[in-house]
Amino acid sequence: MSAPYVPRYRSIEQALRERIAGLHPGDHLPSDSELSVEFGVSRMTARNAMQLLAQDGLVRRMPGRGSFVAEPSTHRRADRLMSFSREMDRRGRVPSSLIVAREIRPAAEREASDLRVRVGDPIVYLRRVRCADRQPVALETAILERHLSPVVMAADLRDGSLHAALLAAGHQLRRGTATISAEAASADDAHLLGTVRGGPMLVERRVILDVQGRPVEATESRYPADLYALEVWFDVEDVSLNPPR
Repeated sequence: MSAPYVPRYRSIEQALRERIAGLHPGDHLPSDSELSVEFGVSRMTARNAMQLLAQDGLVRRMPGRGSFVAEPSTHRRADRLMSFSREMDRRGRVPSSLIVAREIRPAAEREASDLRVRVGDPIVYLRRVRCADRQPVALETAILERHLSPVVMAADLRDGSLHAALLAAGHQLRRGTATISAEAASADDAHLLGTVRGGPMLVERRVILDVQGRPVEATESRYPADLYALEVWFDVEDVSLNPPR
């Protein structure tokens, strides 16, 4: 069986990500032209790899000066999904998970709607406590399409990344939608995360699509409000185009 195809810019991105892990904020990084020579690719391919790192907040691109290792952000940007494992790596913390449940079971009504399958169709159900340096940070419940079960059921999801396992198997996640709300901590939250029942929680619910626009994963992540936050980047509306009355 042949290995799944990984775009060249993705393999360069991963190599640079590992390199950056051993550097310090402000360290200078190779230019696009230097990377194109090093990896034997076009400057466009090298630029695409660097742009992904910049979007993840690992690289700061300064026109006329070059690219530098960025100061790690304390929060995740709300307009870009980053896997929990990658996010903790970026913060210099060690990610791990405690698996609460991993099974194949029939889809309930809302789950069927999220994944665009029929009620009762088999889906993969995965529930984990996500940890940073062994400290519980989030309670994450995910459902996935049945055809992904060989990957999900076999993957090392205690110390490894679900999204990395999917990508390695040739399943590329492209975009999605999410809603963010505030809720009181449930009894489960209190028990599994060591928080106070009724305390404030940040809750993110999202549906992730593949490159064909098909939903492959629906996830609810629950974070104690004192441990996690989201950064929001925005543009200010030009009121001259629509003056107030």
